[in-house]
Amino acid sequence: MLRTVSDVGTVARAIQLSVAPVFLLTGIGAMLSVMTNRLGRIIDRARLLEARFETATQEGHRELIRADLTTLARRAKLVGQAINLCTTTAFLVCSVIALMFIGAFLELDPSMPVAILFICAMLSMVLGLVCFLREIYIATANLRIGPGSQTPPTQ
Repeated sequence: MLRTVSDVGTVARAIQLSVAPVFLLTGIGAMLSVMTNRLGRIIDRARLLEARFETATQEGHRELIRADLTTLARRAKLVGQAINLCTTTAFLVCSVIALMFIGAFLELDPSMPVAILFICAMLSMVLGLVCFLREIYIATANLRIGPGSQTPPTQ
């Protein structure tokens, strides 16, 4: 049976239950912001190196640029996967919140679908963070700073 919106207790309880997932959405949003900023920087760096590649005359320099572009492509792919997985997490958490509200108003027990969606959300978040961590590892492993840094990066 459909409850009326005037049932303040029902609305209050639904809001209380959804507060934790809403905070989780805030954290996911912050992570997505960091990841999209990194992706933007990777793209900007790749465009700069592509322009330098066109004008480079020494073959050794062209090889360094080519190696950097290969690394940047790999990093962009990993960040893209991380963004997709974390966006999926946000979608699943929103679904959890919606199911909790629907269950409260329709007097249904959404506990099993909510639990399954939440587990899927956490798995998606963990996989997204693993991709992000791999990208950071590749970025730091291929970091070259200072004199004598012209050696090709390791893969």
